[in-house]
Amino acid sequence: MQQRSGVTPLRVMGSKISYYTGKFEGYLRYKEIPYEFVTMTPRVRREVTRRTGAAQMPAVELADGRWMTDTSPMIQWLDSQFPEPAVIPVDPEQRFFSLLVEDYAEEWLWRPAMHFRWSYRRDALQLSRTIADEIVELPIPGFVKRAGVRRRQIGGWTKGDGVTADTRDHVEGCYTGALERLSAIFANRPFLLGERPTIADFGFFASMFRHFGQDPTPAHIMRETAPLVWEWHARLWAARGSSTHGPLVEGVPDDWNPILDDIGSAYLPYLNANTRAWTRRAERHDAIIEGVHYRDLPVSQYRVWCLERLREHFETLPSDVQDSVRARLEAHGCWKPLWEVAEPASGYDGDAVPFRGEKVHYPGHRLYG
Repeated sequence: MQQRSGVTPLRVMGSKISYYTGKFEGYLRYKEIPYEFVTMTPRVRREVTRRTGAAQMPAVELADGRWMTDTSPMIQWLDSQFPEPAVIPVDPEQRFFSLLVEDYAEEWLWRPAMHFRWSYRRDALQLSRTIADEIVELPIPGFVKRAGVRRRQIGGWTKGDGVTADTRDHVEGCYTGALERLSAIFANRPFLLGERPTIADFGFFASMFRHFGQDPTPAHIMRETAPLVWEWHARLWAARGSSTHGPLVEGVPDDWNPILDDIGSAYLPYLNANTRAWTRRAERHDAIIEGVHYRDLPVSQYRVWCLERLREHFETLPSDVQDSVRARLEAHGCWKPLWEVAEPASGYDGDAVPFRGEKVHYPGHRLYG
């Protein structure tokens, strides 16, 4: 892989089965930013916790000793340091909708990604072996370690995240629906906005690469029903900024409309339910999403911050662009839920992102998927 000359490699701590590590590696490979991959062993995890205040992946150490976490702010910061080729569109309308879709893709598809990995026996057996080998230090038989990993993951990320007999079809539909929407787009062009990838591509890549494209059950579904998505996720992993050239389309294309419909009908209502629960200091909450009743969901401080950030992205648009963006959001049921909660108040110090220190409380993503 061609690398940027004179750039000291980043030290990237993560896992080759990790949702967000895959997204970040895909970005670094495309930008040709050199990095050293370090497996998140127990020893490395302790170092990450000490340096950043949270045991999450990926974590990044820069050559100057600073540490970073959270893929979205890290990518935005790195794009400012290595501006060509940019993955954050320059056009303000494209930039807003790309950041909106990135947030939706990586946060809303988390639940189906966990469900397919841990609710299907073949997938759970395969992935529990990898995780047990990486993180479980106890001197006990391997089958005991793997069984413990499966119990933990199922309890935390499927049953513990609202996946039940009543919601299972809806959860799986989030994945198959995303495949349909992306297939329609990739029938027209190689990436979401044109001839080269943007931040929206990397948002979908988080789930589509290391989970849906790698775990046995969803990978079979992708290959059989959405080969254009299968082709895209390999194309993005292979893409390099020095050789992947071409223009973006003008504006935000109409084939994004079904994705915007999903954001308005499902993702933003979910963020609002989570945010209302956060404001009353609840630890669990219920939400009715597209007519489906999700019960006893965990409250996420991070996703309160996601809602705040989406609103900030709109507020920083030039005034002459806000009207057209608002009209597009209204047409897809996104405008009202974007502003439904008066004061989200996540309490998260976004100014510190992406650089972290020992004393920072970080309401971030999970360590393992």
